[in-house]
Amino acid sequence: MEPDWVRHAVWWQVYPLGFTGAWPRRDGDGDTHRLRRLDAWLDYAVEMGASGLLLGPVFAAETHGYDTVDLLRIDPRLGDDADFDALVAAAHGRGLRVLLDGVFHHIGRGHPAFRAVLEQGPAAATAGWFHLTWPDGPWQPGTEPSYATFEGHDALVALNHQEPAVRAHVAEVLGHWLDRGADGWRLDAAYAVPTEFWADVLPRVRVRHPGAYFVGEVIHGDYPDVVARSTMDAVTQYELWKAIWSGLNERNFFELDHALQRHNDFLDTFVPLTFVGNHDVTRLASRLTDERDIPLALAVLLTVGGTPSVYAGDEHGYRGVKEDREHGDDAVRPQFPARPDDLAPYGWPTYRLHQDLIGLRRRHAWLHAARTRRVHLTNEQFAYQVSDGDHRLLVCLNVGTEPAEIPAPHATSVLNGEAELTHPGSGDTVVRLAPHAFAVLGT
Repeated sequence: MEPDWVRHAVWWQVYPLGFTGAWPRRDGDGDTHRLRRLDAWLDYAVEMGASGLLLGPVFAAETHGYDTVDLLRIDPRLGDDADFDALVAAAHGRGLRVLLDGVFHHIGRGHPAFRAVLEQGPAAATAGWFHLTWPDGPWQPGTEPSYATFEGHDALVALNHQEPAVRAHVAEVLGHWLDRGADGWRLDAAYAVPTEFWADVLPRVRVRHPGAYFVGEVIHGDYPDVVARSTMDAVTQYELWKAIWSGLNERNFFELDHALQRHNDFLDTFVPLTFVGNHDVTRLASRLTDERDIPLALAVLLTVGGTPSVYAGDEHGYRGVKEDREHGDDAVRPQFPARPDDLAPYGWPTYRLHQDLIGLRRRHAWLHAARTRRVHLTNEQFAYQVSDGDHRLLVCLNVGTEPAEIPAPHATSVLNGEAELTHPGSGDTVVRLAPHAFAVLGT
């Protein structure tokens, strides 16, 4: 069961290597304390309404951060332990929790455990850490084995998750950074790791850190089963992410309604991490066919059950397309200016929209585990009630190109969005929405 504090969490996700210009190297200023640059953005996150900072990789790695070479050391491109401690203290001082991103499916080729294998051969003490196949005959220096990788990438060496030493090392890493002040972990590529590995490792860590939060990156599959067997608190809700942008682009709210029904089922056993953008996908402003639908996507994110995460830049309407090529993630992981005041002026209305909707969610903390129920559904119009016990709201969406009237029984007021109500508070209440508009209604 997730820690109590998570029910109030709204994450602002940052990919530090890109955000600070460390990878790919953009500013060339030789700064080795880039992690300190995030300090200037913490008030911005708080003012947006975030209660947590979800950090991408900060550990020593070869390139993009997911080819780790030392999980117990801050990446020297970002800084050192003192910089990390200062950032955690600054975040906690503002009421922001800190979630770290750890990849425990694989490591980079430069990791000492794998270097030992290359240098010492099958006799290396860490040979059991990996799935290795050696050429026939006696080993000779310079002979490399074939090895399991992450999705075919030779630079990413898969770990052997049955190896006790690997389990002990991962438990050590998780506990080390929780000891230093982190509040939890995003477990990268958790879908590629056996669930019984997590079921062994996470309880060990929770003995000393019972309030830590663990959320796994899982894209497809049986989410509740993964959570139950792994003992993770939650997984990423990619089904809902896809249904939100796809339903808007195709003007097909039936897809979103179906996803929300499945989402209700997930909420029976755990509260997913919800999002409309992250560091691995094309940004929402680029994904949507019509940017006028950004507010509708955000309204769904912040009115349904879940633990919401906003990817840095999305709150300012950043654009960026992920491509399947080398450096194909760079466009969605850009460098940010030194301070929020340097952001382009045209993004601030989107930021204020985030403020308004996150504010609504914070005022209605019960939304964290709330269920939805369809009230009205066509291809282009959708109304759903979201409720938890005696608490309820009504959310209405119009993705059409013409104004629409949507049944909104017993709605009494417009809490967010722009709309007109007729016969408010009655069973005949109707809400009138402009094209590409939404409204959150009190009932």
